[in-house]
Amino acid sequence: MKLPVIKHLIEFIEQNDADFVLETIETLESLTEIPSLKDEELDVIGELISNMYGAIEVHKLIKEGTPKKEALNGFMQRVLGAIDK
Repeated sequence: MKLPVIKHLIEFIEQNDADFVLETIETLESLTEIPSLKDEELDVIGELISNMYGAIEVHKLIKEGTPKKEALNGFMQRVLGAIDK
């Protein structure tokens, strides 16, 4: 996951709506079912999907009252903690 991408997506959600991102996730998930995709292409799609899910999660935290910086840092710490396990 890349923090700059998540920040950008959060700004997009704030200016538009989370439904746009959720629909994009659905579209990308559908694309992963194409049998002729190469592993590298699947990796890129997977990275995009994970960043979008991350942005949705951080946006929920912000809506619940968590300051943006704190929500981003907390989310990234959880992600890094999960990777370390």
